[in-house]
Amino acid sequence: MNIVVGVTGGIAAYKVVQLVRLLVKDGHEVHVVPTADALRFVGAPTWEAISRHPVTTSVHDDVARVRHVALGQEADLVVVAPATANTIATMAAGLADDLLGTTLLATAAPVVVAPAMHTEMWRHAATQANVRTLLTRGVRVIGPDSGQLTGDDSGPGRMTEPELIHAEVGRVLAARCDARGLRFVVSAGGTREPIDPVRYIGNRSSGKQGVAVAVAAADRGAEVTLVVAHADEATLALAAAHPRIGVHRADTAAELSETLRGLAPAADVIVMAAAVADYRVAEASDRKLTKETSNGVPPAITLVENEDILAGLVERRAEGQMVVGFAAETPEAGESLAERGVRKRRRKGVDLLAVNEVGWSTGFEQVDNALTIIDARDEVVASVAGTKREVADALVDAVLAIR
Repeated sequence: MNIVVGVTGGIAAYKVVQLVRLLVKDGHEVHVVPTADALRFVGAPTWEAISRHPVTTSVHDDVARVRHVALGQEADLVVVAPATANTIATMAAGLADDLLGTTLLATAAPVVVAPAMHTEMWRHAATQANVRTLLTRGVRVIGPDSGQLTGDDSGPGRMTEPELIHAEVGRVLAARCDARGLRFVVSAGGTREPIDPVRYIGNRSSGKQGVAVAVAAADRGAEVTLVVAHADEATLALAAAHPRIGVHRADTAAELSETLRGLAPAADVIVMAAAVADYRVAEASDRKLTKETSNGVPPAITLVENEDILAGLVERRAEGQMVVGFAAETPEAGESLAERGVRKRRRKGVDLLAVNEVGWSTGFEQVDNALTIIDARDEVVASVAGTKREVADALVDAVLAIR
């Protein structure tokens, strides 16, 4: 595997020499990308000797190869260790003022970050907010540990030991390959059913959870086709940049159904995470409905039921194909989310159903989510809460466990 190790300006940089050594011994191609400050702790000759590759901090070296983006594009994994508070802030802001910054922005590979800093810096609200931002983007954060720091300080902020970071790298690389050869079709976002050229019937889905599922599957080697209704554009950009994700747009339930009907036969796994409007307007107006033309009488809007896209996918699924459904629920008093999910799974006939509870401030448009995952035996195989990327990884785990 091709691994980039970004080293930043902390005293723990000396420990990363051992990490690079372990990765090279595993047979990986390791490219060390230090910051200028990192070289004040461990010099370039050491990194070159251990990694067996030339080392630079400049975006102006090897310009013909466009090295400042090639390193990220070609990486199977990027590790940043130690990751200082400044580096974590730079990553969260998406700055690219050196070779490490451009590499991180140019990669679609998994990123593992091992923070190292003084306790007060780690606990600062800004650092914690930056870490949460990275987690929502799928970055793995390992540590920091609690222990003796530089000087007389002690507490959380000590970089996780190289051997443990090495073990985490092994887990990430193993997971990166376990979906290789599989073709996923994932839907995301909320459909919009037009009332007139201005208004529509829609829902609050941001598409973040569906996009996270697509990226999680692609990060693990799958070829993914993402079919997106209305979605948060910044979130969608993360998927669109991934080399193993192709994106299709479908605004209405009818467009989504038609697109999925064409893509489904070639898929090994279909994940229906889109929030589809149950109803559409029987006859959308070609012109904007106005008070001026209504004579004070509110227009009557006749609704008709949309096709059950998920049920259709199940009915038409090919042999060996797996269909995963999503259900956003508001359980009644005294009713568990799992009970409600089991009933829906039986009605839909899916192989897996991911159920989440929604409300005014939960589920839709949020950074975090919680899923209860029910299999074809109506058993709960996983209950997971965390960022939408963490939840997506758990869902892909469940899919691959069944396959």
